[in-house]
Amino acid sequence: MHKSALYALVAAVLFGASTPLAKLLIGETSPLILGGLLYLGSGIGLGVARAIRDRGWLPSGIARQEWPWLLGAIFFGGMLGPVALMFGLTRTSGSTASLLLNLEAVLTALIAWFVFKENADRRIVLGMVAIVAGGVILSWPLGESDGDNWLGPLAIALACGCWAIDNNLTRKVSASDALFIASSKGLIAGFVNCTLALSMGEQFPVPALTATMMAVGLMGYGVSLVLFVLALRGLGTARTGAYFSTAPFVGALIALTVLGESASPVFWLASALMVWGVWLHLTEKHEHEHSHERLDHSHSHRHDEHHQHDHEFAWHGQEPHSHPHSHALVTHKHPHFPDVHHRHAH
Repeated sequence: MHKSALYALVAAVLFGASTPLAKLLIGETSPLILGGLLYLGSGIGLGVARAIRDRGWLPSGIARQEWPWLLGAIFFGGMLGPVALMFGLTRTSGSTASLLLNLEAVLTALIAWFVFKENADRRIVLGMVAIVAGGVILSWPLGESDGDNWLGPLAIALACGCWAIDNNLTRKVSASDALFIASSKGLIAGFVNCTLALSMGEQFPVPALTATMMAVGLMGYGVSLVLFVLALRGLGTARTGAYFSTAPFVGALIALTVLGESASPVFWLASALMVWGVWLHLTEKHEHEHSHERLDHSHSHRHDEHHQHDHEFAWHGQEPHSHPHSHALVTHKHPHFPDVHHRHAH
């Protein structure tokens, strides 16, 4: 298994596990406060982890030309998306909301394929369709609707569109420090949600419960997002989004084993579709002659076939290491994914 695929699947496991846990906590406070604390726990926890790792606060290392991509991702995914979702959840039934949230994976892939020209063959498209179909079946409403109006579903669809844009913009900076990217998003999303909730007269729960919600957010939103960024770096947006779409299955599986809910035939049908879709992606083989244009960037790397360069500083041979470096024009052939070094046209 490509390690980036493993990053994406573990990210889905962590995020999926946070859903039934959040379900247990939702009765203790409002959805807006809960969402804010989940994000805030993610941002603060990852910020502390980064400070410990770097033994202090170091510059992000993001190139000047990459900042618009990151700020755009934070605006859509950290500010607009969560607010649209919380607004939509107050006007939409839970079953309809779950169904609509499958739009994120679809829109993520469509933007990646048609706007950013990311490569996808029939196998990848079929795997994506199978995974999303499993998610749709898993979340399909089984009972009567509780009187949804068009405004709630439209807001949730808008949130999915925002996160799809966020995913694609984050891919543009995925070679940079994943901890910085994820902590920035968490802090801003948490601040926006909590500020909005407090302005509406909401209050934080007791300290112990607040700490529990933030801890769930650190793992389910924070560590999950770090792994998601690492997967973007190695797989591209559409493939990462497809793997991450298995999160509802993880949440449902935990609900069955931990919360004691019963499994219906629909659950097993959805499971089979998702497993098949993931298998199609994991067994992908993509190889052809391709050219690498000259590229200057900075990220953690080893001196493999794509990183044959000299150093302008004293280097003691430790790998992986990170520094600004240049890639010369090269043409060769080998199996590859649409990672940070293979974003070429076909």
